[in-house]
Amino acid sequence: MPSTKKTLHFISSALVTAIAVGLLGYGMSAQWAVIKMDCARGGSDLYNGSADITLGLFNGILTRTSCPVFGNVDSFEVITVLMKTTDTVPAVLQGLVVCLLALCLLFSVGSILISLYNSVSNPYETYMGPSGVYAFSSLSACGGLVAVIIFALNMILTTMAETLVENFSQSIPLDLRNKRTVADVGLYLLIPYILLSLGAIGCIYAYQSAAYTHKREQQRPTEDAPKDIMMF
Repeated sequence: MPSTKKTLHFISSALVTAIAVGLLGYGMSAQWAVIKMDCARGGSDLYNGSADITLGLFNGILTRTSCPVFGNVDSFEVITVLMKTTDTVPAVLQGLVVCLLALCLLFSVGSILISLYNSVSNPYETYMGPSGVYAFSSLSACGGLVAVIIFALNMILTTMAETLVENFSQSIPLDLRNKRTVADVGLYLLIPYILLSLGAIGCIYAYQSAAYTHKREQQRPTEDAPKDIMMF
């Protein structure tokens, strides 16, 4: 049976990762960005309309004012709409973000299971030991960071927002400008998810460091003993 100290450290790691999973799960269902653009009919210099997109990973809401008509609100599935357009890059990047986050959830669950297993047993030198927690939690943190970067690039560098608006324009030509993108709660929740995944690694590292120090103290050579005792 593992020591009480080891059990507490590994249970703490599992608990921290479980909180991270809860945050990521909620974040994936929440809104990730709000995009606003000025809108005008094609060929007109009068940008008196607006298009606002509230975007999540899976669904979004498009609110248009005089773009091209007044007061339109449309709900849509993000990837489904993007796949219907000629530019498939935004759809591929959006799908990649979803896949990365799904893998992050899987890696985090793996980290939880290994931590719980180590809290009741001693598979110390195998991949089911601390190295397994390090691997899964590191992959979770890295995957979350890459997902944030890809999503941000998709919002800023591609024509994803313009493509979504034009898809609902009823074939009426539009001109869009002054795109403003603001991150929403779903994107922000990836920051504590990444930090908590690293925190799970910290819990195990703290235990290993303390265990190593204790082992070294127990194996300290007899040179620390008094010389008169060493003579015998």
